[in-house]
Amino acid sequence: MNESRARILVVEDDAGHRALLKDELGDAGHEVVAEADAEAGLARLDTASFDLVLSDLRLPGASGLDLLARCRAMAAAPGFIIITAFGTIPQAVQALRQGADDFLTKPVDLDHLVLSVSRVLRTRALQAEVARYRSLLKADDFHGLIGASPPMLALFESVRRIARAPGPVLVTGESGTGKELVARALHAESERAKGPFVAINCAGIPTELLESELFGHAAGAFSGATSARKGLFAEAHGGSLLLDEIGEMPVTMQAKLLRLLQDGRVRPVGSNKEQPADVRILAATNRDLKAMIREGRFREDLYYRLETFHLSVPPLRERGEDVERLALAFLKRSAAAMDRDIRGISHEALGVLRRYDYPGNVRELASVLERAVAFCRGEEIGEADLPERLLAGVSTAGAADALWGEADRLPTLAQVEDRYIRHVLERLGGNKQQAARVLGIGRRTLYRRLGEE
Repeated sequence: MNESRARILVVEDDAGHRALLKDELGDAGHEVVAEADAEAGLARLDTASFDLVLSDLRLPGASGLDLLARCRAMAAAPGFIIITAFGTIPQAVQALRQGADDFLTKPVDLDHLVLSVSRVLRTRALQAEVARYRSLLKADDFHGLIGASPPMLALFESVRRIARAPGPVLVTGESGTGKELVARALHAESERAKGPFVAINCAGIPTELLESELFGHAAGAFSGATSARKGLFAEAHGGSLLLDEIGEMPVTMQAKLLRLLQDGRVRPVGSNKEQPADVRILAATNRDLKAMIREGRFREDLYYRLETFHLSVPPLRERGEDVERLALAFLKRSAAAMDRDIRGISHEALGVLRRYDYPGNVRELASVLERAVAFCRGEEIGEADLPERLLAGVSTAGAADALWGEADRLPTLAQVEDRYIRHVLERLGGNKQQAARVLGIGRRTLYRRLGEE
């Protein structure tokens, strides 16, 4: 809702007064539709959306209170101002109790009317923003995964479907997208949820120790092995084992893992006895395993065994408003950890957060908010609290080239702003309403900058 230019429905049976209200509100910059009775007003509400309804209390047929009741029942209820020549205190109280935002009496003071309309629109806009913030913070947490964008909702549904199947799952995605959280969600949704969840980073264990770490070892199996030790497969018995960064596993270990997947049994290092391994294997990687297969660095047979089920975690740049959801969640978490009373993020700072590409994905955003909370001196995160790389507005050379053009020709400030506006429009598929919100300007200002007014 733009309080400086709103869509207003006027319902007034007096033709002269109806024309006066329409002209006055139109001169104030609003788009005004006028009707003579409640039935016509209701018909308008059925076919178009309005930010505010201005209605006489006494109308032919249904009354203004009947129109108010209908508006309050709408999913996106507009603001509502009652006008009447019979303005008594009981009528005012009744209208306000039923949800009216204001109550004016005839003859209406036109300056008072414009101020009342502006106040109601401003209040409604703030209420909508608060409701939006609350919606971003609630009901979007799926086993620690925060998101309500279409790619994430599709991922959540896939996790639910795959979780109860017995086969291994390969989870792929860029670094920092939350692959381990997806693996934990798979475990939590599965019939193994009461069993252990064990995770190992295959890149963090030296090659010579990885086999012992996974399969365990017998006493005396190698120098220093003074006693038997069970491996992670034994620890995860009855549950799930996440092999993170599976692409870093040595080829010799890949062969042993493939045998375990086929036989369901492990043999500790230095032992002649095999043990059952009732474990569901979850594997995660940010590598292109098919390219590694072509290079001879990953076994093709193991790849297709792991890929019985495959989940791809979307990068943050493809998740739309999830950036705000995550930012608010990280703000709340970091503020609590640092005992800081920081209650929100400014509109301008949110615009910066939306525009950035996040090569480090969700992990990078969490780091950005932790830093912002540490630097923030007020009750709200502002642009100045964000890292310099975000304030630059771009995170890739291609985007920078699109903004600046040739490096040897310095543009004027107006040219930079014009190029950036058109860059944002292009990124958003020409959606002017969304572009205006990202740029932090009104739609009329955007149209003027584009030369469309």
